[in-house]
Amino acid sequence: MFEIVFLGTSASAPSVRRGLPAQILKHEEHRFLIDCGEGTQRQILQSGVGFKNLNKILITHGHLDHILGLGGLISTLSRWEAIPRIDIYGGLDAMERVHDLIFGVVLRGARPPISINLHIIEEGEFFKGEDFSITAFSVPHRGSDSLGFQFQEHERRPFLPEKAEALNIPPGPWRRDLVEGKAITLQDGRRIEPDMVLGELKPGTRFINIGDTGSTDSLVEISQNADAIVIEATYLQAEAEMARRFSHLTASQAAEFAQEANAGRLILTHISRRYREKDILKEARAIFKNSVVARDFDVFQIKRS
Repeated sequence: MFEIVFLGTSASAPSVRRGLPAQILKHEEHRFLIDCGEGTQRQILQSGVGFKNLNKILITHGHLDHILGLGGLISTLSRWEAIPRIDIYGGLDAMERVHDLIFGVVLRGARPPISINLHIIEEGEFFKGEDFSITAFSVPHRGSDSLGFQFQEHERRPFLPEKAEALNIPPGPWRRDLVEGKAITLQDGRRIEPDMVLGELKPGTRFINIGDTGSTDSLVEISQNADAIVIEATYLQAEAEMARRFSHLTASQAAEFAQEANAGRLILTHISRRYREKDILKEARAIFKNSVVARDFDVFQIKRS
């Protein structure tokens, strides 16, 4: 299971109720900050999430509304020294701009007390945890090397406690070893194989996070059957031509994409100040019923559909 906390859901500029793009993706002890718009550190504090373990930052692209918050965040973390190391991932153009912001403006040649590491990534897997991985994929958006991110839990065989009870396997390290696929020998001499207490192999949760984009044609395949998709809905269909001109999506286009990808849930963000939330939601749900519009500080759990 993944959990996503929306810190900022506005497009281009903040509004009274919406900050600039930023989200925190949680999985077990891992936390990833996805984009870091202006004011993100205050949103982190207001959300109650805090900075603990928030040492990995994923940047979808280098447009200023998605990265300007890095300046303040890095400055604060450098003074607090609460996190010894920060890893920031993104495409070449984005990382060049982030480098200029952090090392040219914030630090200006000073040596920070924390280790700041910029990682230029391309399409493909770039992070592998114990039970999940993250893959980057290319996203078309107005002159930037934009990336989307797929969070994929590994396949697993669920532990069946009723079978363990029937075999009188006590709680503790014996059951843990069986979950990890190791055979055990009980104190009474019986040998228990993992197959005796594990169910059929099941795919893990798959979550797709897409930043700004003007087209979804190239995104359908990787997004197919995702349990949830986060994507922008900057415009309404009445202004589809403006959306095309600025390489953004309408709520209808986002919903059509979710329908074509057979997604479990569609979460819309990057909302223009010119629209009412209920109008964005109405347009999307007319096409894809399981659509929601994220608000700042909304929290969603992403589970296998």
